[in-house]
Amino acid sequence: MSTSLLTTDARTKKRNAAEARFKAYGLGAIIVAMFALVILLTSVLGNGLSSFKQTFIALEVELPEDKLDKSGVRDLAVMSKVTTIGYAPILRNALLATLAEQGIETELSNKEISNMISKEAAATVRNRVLGNPDLVGQTVRFDVLASGRIDGFFKGRVTMESAALDNNTSPEALEIAQALADAGIMQTKFNWNFFVWPDASDQRPEAAGIGVAILGSLYMMLVVLCLALPIGVASSIYLEEFAPKNRWTDIIEVNISNLAAVPSIVFGILGLAIFINFMEFNQSSPLVGGLVLTLMTLPTIIISTRAALKSVPPSIRDAALGVGASKMQSVFHHVLPLAAPGILTGTIIGLAQALGETAPLLLIGMVAFVREYPAAFTPESGLFGEASTALPVQVYNWTQRADPGFVERASGAIITLLVFLLIMNAVAIYLRRRFERRW
Repeated sequence: MSTSLLTTDARTKKRNAAEARFKAYGLGAIIVAMFALVILLTSVLGNGLSSFKQTFIALEVELPEDKLDKSGVRDLAVMSKVTTIGYAPILRNALLATLAEQGIETELSNKEISNMISKEAAATVRNRVLGNPDLVGQTVRFDVLASGRIDGFFKGRVTMESAALDNNTSPEALEIAQALADAGIMQTKFNWNFFVWPDASDQRPEAAGIGVAILGSLYMMLVVLCLALPIGVASSIYLEEFAPKNRWTDIIEVNISNLAAVPSIVFGILGLAIFINFMEFNQSSPLVGGLVLTLMTLPTIIISTRAALKSVPPSIRDAALGVGASKMQSVFHHVLPLAAPGILTGTIIGLAQALGETAPLLLIGMVAFVREYPAAFTPESGLFGEASTALPVQVYNWTQRADPGFVERASGAIITLLVFLLIMNAVAIYLRRRFERRW
């Protein structure tokens, strides 16, 4: 019995139905993935965007000479003896004077008034005075940080109901803050200091920043780039172009593939045993962190580089050898330049992976509270000696603290990290498309 091609039989209908189901499964998977991504970004952006803004109080601060410079000769040695404890009452008096000037009456105690100002504000004023002693004896305008609770009130994190149960603020303090905001004295504006300030203590989340963490991540990425790229590319060239195909090279290739799948925390244990316990490098230094991340990144770079070298047609090698070039000349003058886009792409992706790693850095102790910027590149400091931190570790550190302000800061750091990763991946895509050769 003959059948027409124009007539769909039962077998064809069954095959078409299976194909339609497979397409639906694929589309459903994409929808679920996109939905999960939207939820993730909504959560991170909803909690973290407010970290890029901060509430400041504009105060006219009188700097009395009898309290800040008893010598009267602007001797920094004498002036530096006045600690932030001595500057705190001056800021409190400035706020009280501002309230009186605006006609805002309050029954709050001096301590409650002081709690409206960040504990970091006294250090800010002190540093400026020590930087310019001629300010003593004058009345100077300062934009100082409001406390974390006041800042949280304007960001919706603190309410009148929660303030009534909070020992660090009160509904009356929030009402005064709102009155100051209505008068234009208290403003919430973009906070560039978030990107340059170091970490802060548990009592001042409003002053915490990611400046030191960004610098620590930069130091480690420099170590990874300087070590992983040449070692990885050289290893790939040898294995792909020069190494004999025997049992030993097969074992090496299998182990490289296995290392690429090893959990990152294992590299942290390896770094702890070798670089800290055996070689006795300084714990928490960017050098140790960079070495651990180099070990973790090498398999990724080797695999991607070998794939890029394999993508170059054998005819390129044969043509170079046919005109008298040596094996090394054919590789370095012809094959390697053509494989460079793939090598750069793999390297950037490897660096992006290393930038977001946390577990191996936690094992080597990069969870220290780092208040000061590391010094220059010397054996005792900076890249080699001083304790440092990294952006993902800073996120982990902040999520372990009790104050909700640090959770906000952690989400802001996550957004910054995602932006860095997005830029690095965009660069990788651009390089691949810009220099890609299709054979």
